[in-house]
Order: sequence, then structure tokens, then C-alpha cells
Amino acid sequence: MRVAGLIAATLCSLAAPATAFDLQGHRGARGLFPENTLPAFRAALELGVTTLETDLAITSDGAVLLTHDPVLNRQIVRDTDGKWLDATPRIANRLTLAEIKRLDVGRIDPTSRYATQFPRQQPIDGTRMPTLAELVAVTGPTVRFNLETKLRPDRPDETLAPGPFAARVIAEVRQLGIAPRTTLQSFDWRTLVEARRLAPEIPTACLSIESGGMDTVGRAAGTSPWLAGVSLSAQEGSVPKAAKSIGCSIWSPFFRNVNAAEVAAAQALGLKVIPWTVNDPGEMARLIDLKVDGLITDYPDLAVPILKAKGVVLR
Repeated sequence: MRVAGLIAATLCSLAAPATAFDLQGHRGARGLFPENTLPAFRAALELGVTTLETDLAITSDGAVLLTHDPVLNRQIVRDTDGKWLDATPRIANRLTLAEIKRLDVGRIDPTSRYATQFPRQQPIDGTRMPTLAELVAVTGPTVRFNLETKLRPDRPDETLAPGPFAARVIAEVRQLGIAPRTTLQSFDWRTLVEARRLAPEIPTACLSIESGGMDTVGRAAGTSPWLAGVSLSAQEGSVPKAAKSIGCSIWSPFFRNVNAAEVAAAQALGLKVIPWTVNDPGEMARLIDLKVDGLITDYPDLAVPILKAKGVVLR
């Protein structure tokens, strides 16, 4: 109770007004504290982010949960006995909130490959997955949220369908009174189409990636199941044009897919460009010089000094 009170007091006191440059804390501050947890969000605000970026799943009893993984990640989740989850899939949408609250997400399995990616992350044993309502309850009235709907067109059995998923999230956002401070984002643009239909007042961000490990764009084929039926060929091969065509106001590409021409093209369409997930200081500097509108990072502590050195002041 005492820890929760301290977190609430800190988060409420550190809320920041909107700024021209949008520095977003990815899963809070994943590089520094356990991802998508209240301590990570607290750290992000302490470091000066303007938006808290997080991921959503819907539990079997309808709670809006903050987790990146529809199938819970064995590398960061321990059971009630303190043991890392075994290979049995635990799907958030098939678990109740009470069942999920018994799980510990306070550290990365030190023997996992994932742990090598975030050597600076400080463990906090006993940390639980929060709900969106719990996060909002301990943040001030001007904190902004970038909420990602986590679902995939190639794995429909793991989550709610796009329509019900979007509807549940929008209902929660409205119930919590944060719609004016919220952006909804997704790689699966079907949820963004639904969100625009249900809540046109809430801006949407079209996420995209073109890489060897994952490709949501389908440039070679001219279309992709991730793009909600939009033909990339019909949009002259332009991902920004495709994003604009479904009503997105933000394009959030994988940072390695960003170049000066794409930034200029997107901004000419009226889109903001906010790349993800930018953790290398050199890449941060490059993208800031390209005049992107924001960055999503696991390391706000690295981004803030670079922004200040370049005269970009976060208020």
C-alpha cells in the first residue's frame, strides 16, 4: 500500500503538458525497469517523456490489461511459486484478471536471450501486470497515452476479433475520461478502421515494419493482411498514403525504414511521423535531424539529453 501510494504521488506530480515533439516511453521505460509496469511508467515520466506508450490485451472477464504479449512471455513471467512459466501457452484472453494478477513480471529471466538485450533493466520482484485503469488512477490529468491493440491477422484465436477489441478499448478509454489524451495504434490496421468508425475523435497511429523478421507492408505482393484491405499498389507503393487512406493522423514506422523522403512525403500528407523503437543515440540524432515529430524509445534517459542538445525542449 505504501509503495502504491508513492507511485501515485510521483506520477501525479510529474505529468507534463503536450509539446511539439512527442517523446514516448516504450512500455514505460523497458530498458530501465520491467516493461509495462507502474515502476516503468513512473521512471518514464520522471525522465521527461510526453507520452506513455503501452500495449493492450483483453482478459477473459473483460479487463483491459497492459501487456505486450497476447500469449504471455515466458521470459518475463513467473508463477505463484516463483518459477518461470513452462512451455504451456498462457493466453491473456483466456485468463481472468485475478489469475493474471497472481503472476510476477518483476524481472527478466537472466538465462534468456531477452535479458541480454536489456542489461540495464532493474528488477523489482513482486511486480504485477497493471490494468489501464490502474495506470490512469496513478497518473496526473495531463499525461498522454499511446495505446497499442495487440492482435495479429495470422493468429485470430489468440485475441478478440478487431471489432470487439476496438470497442472494448474505446469503452474503457471513455469510461476513464482519457479520450482527449489518447492515441490508438496498431500494426493490425483493422482495429484502427474500427476505432475511426466508433470514435472518430480519438486519433489513430498506423504502425508498420518492413524487415527480414517481420513485414506488415507486403510491398512485393502489393497488399498485406495487416493493412485492413488497403492495396499498397493502389497507393503508389506509399505506406504514408495507405495510412492516410484509413484515417490515421500518425505514421509510426520501424526506425530503420525511415528516410528523409518518406518523412517529407508523410508530413506533406498531414501525417505526424513517430518512429519506433529507437534506442541507439546515433539513430535518435539522425531521426531528430530528419524532423520527425516524435520518437518511441526504451531509453528516455538517452533521448532527453540529445533532444536538449539539439534545442528541442520538452515541457
